[in-house]
Amino acid sequence: MIDGTVAIVGRPNVGKSTVFNRMLEQRVSIVEDSPGVTRDRIYGDCTWLSKTYRLIDTGGIQIDDVPFQKEINAQVEIAIEEADVIIFLTDGRAGMSDDDEYIARLLQRSKKPVILAVNKIDDNTKLADIYEYYALGLGDPIAVSGVHGIGIGDLLDKVVELMPERSIDEYEGMIRFAVIGRPNVGKSSLTNAFLKQDRVIVSDIEGTTRDAIDTVFEANGNRYVVIDTAGIRKRGKVYENVEKYSVLRAKAAIERCDLALVVLDGSTGIIEQDKHVAGLAHDAKKGVIIVYNKWDTVEKDEKTMVNITKEIRKQFVYLDYAPIAFVSAKQGKRIDTLLPLIDLVYENLNKRIQTSVLNEVILDAQLANPAKPHNGKKFKIYYASQVSSAPCTIVLFCNDPELLHFSYERYIENKLREAFGFEGVPINIVARKRPE
Repeated sequence: MIDGTVAIVGRPNVGKSTVFNRMLEQRVSIVEDSPGVTRDRIYGDCTWLSKTYRLIDTGGIQIDDVPFQKEINAQVEIAIEEADVIIFLTDGRAGMSDDDEYIARLLQRSKKPVILAVNKIDDNTKLADIYEYYALGLGDPIAVSGVHGIGIGDLLDKVVELMPERSIDEYEGMIRFAVIGRPNVGKSSLTNAFLKQDRVIVSDIEGTTRDAIDTVFEANGNRYVVIDTAGIRKRGKVYENVEKYSVLRAKAAIERCDLALVVLDGSTGIIEQDKHVAGLAHDAKKGVIIVYNKWDTVEKDEKTMVNITKEIRKQFVYLDYAPIAFVSAKQGKRIDTLLPLIDLVYENLNKRIQTSVLNEVILDAQLANPAKPHNGKKFKIYYASQVSSAPCTIVLFCNDPELLHFSYERYIENKLREAFGFEGVPINIVARKRPE
């Protein structure tokens, strides 16, 4: 669960990427001693004192009209809008500049909590260099060194202190599903078909829906939250700043949903970008239903649905567990097939298997097909346990986790699906050495 978003902003070459990498404890941003290296926003998740937040590294802001500066400034403004807390990083070695004053005014207008950090304070002899930054009117500056890690703990403490409290889940007890897909596949039309009223703008212009829109509705005695998201474009083809903002919103919608409806466009067929969108939900370990929309535009015979199903299975091999629905959102046809599927996948997400029954299935699977020896050793499962649901996680206590080949893991997963269903739900299989 993400508790909030933190953006690191500042003028070029003050060490934003170095501090970003230090906070993440991994090398994500490109660090180079020249301005303008980070032109786009870069994201990472950071945990400190039980709080997890999304960290954004941004390009440097400056007044001068240099190449890409307008694009960089626009990206930074979006990062500021997304952020709950902003780290304003300055350069203690170079001293305060007109760009720093310009950025300070920009941040004051944002009305967001701002932490003023002075970088490149590598030892105590340079501490006096931070005092001129009081003139920016942003409170007490924190001395840090991204290169040496000095003051990073104090900076993280301040971030956690200013992080907003996580709000109580207002949708508790409801089934939350996100409608995702590339632009113009009919996501908003599908949402409207669920709601039976025009609660979301429907348009053939790509990118009409900029942010995720949550709507609560009731049907068949259940309460649902449908999250309509903006179309997700391929990263390399996202030119508009608002579209990049939409991608982040879509990812956030996937994070807070129980399951995702991956919408495909029947009028154009499957394209590479559909796989990228579906991969976001798969990687997030959410329940998945594949919705083949605009079914009314497809020329059909008695084999059309079977052939398209085969093509979907071929193109989305990693989603072989996901049910497929064929609908026409615009005409409202076959929409009634979706809610029962959503109910089924949600039930499977929260399914718990009795340990004794689980171990009977695992034992029968091993007896029917023992693992093949590897380097003279054979993988053996002693017992298994389901440790969590949503998603289902099965721990196999074994002789040696290194001996579990992916093909045998796949075999065990298939046996679990045969025995317990789990349609629409990913299964995490974790091998652990049996305690002595």
